[in-house]
Amino acid sequence: MSTQTPSPAPASTARASEDRSARIAVTVFPALILVAAAIGFFAPPVGQALAPFTSIYLGVIMFAMGLTLTLPDFALVVRRPLPVLIGVVAQYAIMPLIGLGVSLLLQLPPELAVGVILVGCAPGGTSSNVICYLAKADTALSVTMTSISTLLAPLFTPLLTLWLAGSYLPVDAGSMALSIVQM
Repeated sequence: MSTQTPSPAPASTARASEDRSARIAVTVFPALILVAAAIGFFAPPVGQALAPFTSIYLGVIMFAMGLTLTLPDFALVVRRPLPVLIGVVAQYAIMPLIGLGVSLLLQLPPELAVGVILVGCAPGGTSSNVICYLAKADTALSVTMTSISTLLAPLFTPLLTLWLAGSYLPVDAGSMALSIVQM
């Protein structure tokens, strides 16, 4: 009679390792955000020194998210494009109006109102993809929505900002579009 415990199957070991990594990431990611915010607030020159590399950082994150996906992951997105359409419409219809609504409700000064409206008009960022991945949600859907919103940003972000925030401060939609394209 053997007293050895059978070793776990490789698949369950891999799953346990992945779950442990996800738990660590779920803890570390918010902590990193708080640390970065604190550094930006208390030591602005440090954040300013990193600013030129923002596009590179975002590209690396998107590439890493892409490495977690396979073509079959996108098959469902292709077969069911309605969730992507709903997400993109919500991004450029609901979010800007919420930004305007918050600005009006809180009676923000023009500079803050324009900032809140601009945040509402900007496409979703790569953080949503990371959070989606960590939550084991539909990362392919998130990446697809982020990609399409980003491609539409040079058109919609300046126009919506001009339309919704132009009464607060002058908005140069052309320069904004050019700046978005250069990112």
